[in-house]
Amino acid sequence: MLHPLRQLRDFLNARKQPAAEPPAHLQTGIWGEDHAARWLAEHGWKILGRRVRVGDRDEFDIVARDGEALVFVEVKTRRSEFFGSPGSAVDKAKRHSLSRAAVRYLHTLKEPMVNFRFDVIEVIGARGDHDPVIRHIPNAFPLDRCYQLPT
Repeated sequence: MLHPLRQLRDFLNARKQPAAEPPAHLQTGIWGEDHAARWLAEHGWKILGRRVRVGDRDEFDIVARDGEALVFVEVKTRRSEFFGSPGSAVDKAKRHSLSRAAVRYLHTLKEPMVNFRFDVIEVIGARGDHDPVIRHIPNAFPLDRCYQLPT
């Protein structure tokens, strides 16, 4: 049995280790989000947050302002369109979770009655590409019908 102080030392030393590099698919997603955020900023959008957590299980890739509209942006990155467009991955379950997150996010605002929408940005390319294909799909889907907004 290890001495308690040795256990504590080992525990603290383990915490000092640099975090492991994320898996390749997560690195690709972060790369795509970086390009999407840059593209939005170049087009005059104000980026309010990236990887915005709402509750325990919901997250927005990007929350931004496009003029007066609050926009929740889902970014989908793929190396190619061999298996279909990246945006096709925003299925019913994903739209439902984004709707749930949007309602929760709006509840945190001082003035929750704002114009908002859900956009999808498709990024096609691989890490290291300097000019990926970026497609913006504004107002990609409506708020899920099961959610009611405060009036």
